[in-house]
Amino acid sequence: MTQQTYPRSPKALLGGIAHLGRFIDKIRLRNAGQIQDYNYITVGFDQYLVEFLGIDAKSFEQRVLAGGTDEELLVWVKGNGRKPSEQEIAQWTQALLASGPKDDAARQRFQGRLQDVATKRGVTVSSLLAVTTWVDVIELDEERL
Repeated sequence: MTQQTYPRSPKALLGGIAHLGRFIDKIRLRNAGQIQDYNYITVGFDQYLVEFLGIDAKSFEQRVLAGGTDEELLVWVKGNGRKPSEQEIAQWTQALLASGPKDDAARQRFQGRLQDVATKRGVTVSSLLAVTTWVDVIELDEERL
């Protein structure tokens, strides 16, 4: 059985920004054919990140695929997007990491994600670690929790 490859945690900060390193990993892994079933670029945390940074997602994808280190990609982001202050970055990161479902439809999606994790593991949802944030569902799903 092949070991599943996961992008890094959304909690791993790059330039103080949550999810940026994960977004870079998702672009690289998807291009290499190593992940297929991930929400990608135009939805979820990817979309929130792109909007916050004020970058063009397709241009960033092309830049990532052209190669470079995380630091070089961070320089690209800073040069091609809006210029949030350190305080804005910290607030946005904190909000992203603490976000959970905010309405009934989101709570249903959240429970569905937990059910998917439980099914993959062959256990009941009630036996999983209790989580309340979207980030922790990702961490649970990718076996970091």
